[in-house]
Amino acid sequence: MINARIASVDFLRGLTIILMILVNNPGSWSYVYAPLLHAKWHGLTFADLVFPFFLYIIGISIALVYREKRMELGMFKKILTRSLKLIVLGLFLNAFLPYFPFFESFNTLRIPGVLQRIGVVFFITSILYIICSKAYFITLIIASLILYWVWLVFVPLPDNITPTLDRSTHNWANYIDVLFLKGHLWKHDYDPEGVLSTIPSIATACIGSVIGRILISYRKNKHFILLTLGIALLITGYIWDFTFPINKAIWTSSFVLVTAGYATIVLAFLYYIQDEKKIQIGNIIKAVGANSILIYFLSIFIAKSFYLITIKAETSIHHWLFETFLVYDFLSLKFSSFIYAILVVCFYLIVAYLLHKKKVFIKV
Repeated sequence: MINARIASVDFLRGLTIILMILVNNPGSWSYVYAPLLHAKWHGLTFADLVFPFFLYIIGISIALVYREKRMELGMFKKILTRSLKLIVLGLFLNAFLPYFPFFESFNTLRIPGVLQRIGVVFFITSILYIICSKAYFITLIIASLILYWVWLVFVPLPDNITPTLDRSTHNWANYIDVLFLKGHLWKHDYDPEGVLSTIPSIATACIGSVIGRILISYRKNKHFILLTLGIALLITGYIWDFTFPINKAIWTSSFVLVTAGYATIVLAFLYYIQDEKKIQIGNIIKAVGANSILIYFLSIFIAKSFYLITIKAETSIHHWLFETFLVYDFLSLKFSSFIYAILVVCFYLIVAYLLHKKKVFIKV
């Protein structure tokens, strides 16, 4: 097995966090270039790739960390502890208010979230990867995607109601969310990190773990293997799109395959450049990846505070900064909004660089 760090994985992790920050921090949500907005329902945009890319990388990391596949009590405790920390951090971000009483009422608290999903996905994927044989692990991925498709498309809802894949309470994913988490969702009728859609998101990470096994193997021409697998995943996902539309909000099986396909193709090129040709690029981007959860947490915490703290005639800090420093007659509002997001990214690049320079690495 290969023991050295895989530069392309470190780079892709950092790049994904940077793109998360870019997508989450426009100057104004009213003025955003279309690729940086999530699809309204069915479909795929650039922004839709970011979260599945990160779950995919988590899967790769699981394969790199748990190379000795032996489940012991100490290992289980570490996996569980890390998962719970991620979930608690996510709930804290949802509950936090930058003013008294400092925490939102539980009656209106959003329970799902990005870090919560990462925690659940990390826990289940880690356990499955450690205890399952390679063949059984791949079988579970395929079976979960097929069963999710069958459940959402063919299984009738209570009272024999025909299911739909539209944004409706007759969509199984939305139905389960409202049934168990009503009043605690991102929207009144669904949550993009909802209960049922967590199942295929685990498959996303599991595919990453399969790719991770390839990366730590002695196989030659790994970039070609990755490229071939990525194209195969893309083709399969786009074919499946005809009967099970690509959709991030309910994380359809076609969405899993297509996003994993794109991630694998990107990784193939990065692996060829950085790990096979040894051309090292983007050290500052790798620095972001070295503190990925911390940088993401800070970006959400600060952004939420800037939106909720008001100054000057009830204008939020966020809008004051945008309107004061970036809105000009000679610039389009979309471009100004994009520049604001770029400046936010630059700020976190500096933070990551300073942390890396001082050898501060905070792991959850």
